Amino acid sequence: MSLSAGEKRLVRLSAAIALGAWDELRRLRHEAPAGEPDRRWREVLLQSHLFAGFPRAVEAASVLAAVGGLGTPEPDELARPSDPAAGRALFDAIYAENAPTVRAALDEAHPELARWIAEHAYARVLARPGLAPDRRELAAVAALAAQGQDRQLASHARGAVRLGATSDEVHETLAALADLVPPALLERAREVAAHFARGLT
Repeated sequence: MSLSAGEKRLVRLSAAIALGAWDELRRLRHEAPAGEPDRRWREVLLQSHLFAGFPRAVEAASVLAAVGGLGTPEPDELARPSDPAAGRALFDAIYAENAPTVRAALDEAHPELARWIAEHAYARVLARPGLAPDRRELAAVAALAAQGQDRQLASHARGAVRLGATSDEVHETLAALADLVPPALLERAREVAAHFARGLT
């Protein structure tokens, strides 16, 4: 399976937010075909604060609002409670046999960091419906590659494949960013993805 044109727009959206590439964000919105932006766009925006911080997410929302916005949220997008069981299951699926080690390392760094990641990042944000888990991971791959976050990129490239993406789709995600990410950074991301997403499909 290869990425659809719409999925390529989503990974570019994620990378553009992470980079603060507001002209690219405007271009994506202006060129969105009929039916987009849709809930998937809104979900990528919502999860972007996990990978790029609230300032970039807020600015992205402002930029997009000025050029047409992201459409009206559906009722079930609003005020969704956290789902600890779904968050834990997603974390376990992404990290597989390394999940206990990753949890222990986060807890050792700071117990509140571990709790925030479990309760907010996974249970409240990444476990939301509206965007398939493997597509969420590909959006994360795009954001992390754009920022040169190799260690997290490795985890989420593996996570994407463990959740159902193919390793080819991980590489297509990176290829879709060729004009946004400096060549040396993109090449490094390709090496990380090639190493950590191989042999899982």
